Amino acid sequence: MNIQQMMKQAQQMQERLQKQMAELRAEASAGGGMVTVVVSGDKQLQSIKIDPEVVSKDDVDMLQDLIVAAVNDAQRKADEELAQKMGGMLPGFPGLG
Repeated sequence: MNIQQMMKQAQQMQERLQKQMAELRAEASAGGGMVTVVVSGDKQLQSIKIDPEVVSKDDVDMLQDLIVAAVNDAQRKADEELAQKMGGMLPGFPGLG
């Protein structure tokens, strides 16, 4: 296999990975489901759901903490899923597997 073919194959693999990242969705919640978020594989926040019971002007700090926890957990899940998908892609690539 020549270098040009390898570069083309690497570019195709990168394009597939970018598409998978954009399509992947990871969901996580915090506070027993009081806050639920969905992020994409490229770490873009897609949606957030907040239980009205947790919305209180007297406890804004707790709500903020729940949102941060849920987003961080969803991003971690997205990273784990992408790592699994990438692990499946690399063995077939010459020189990497």
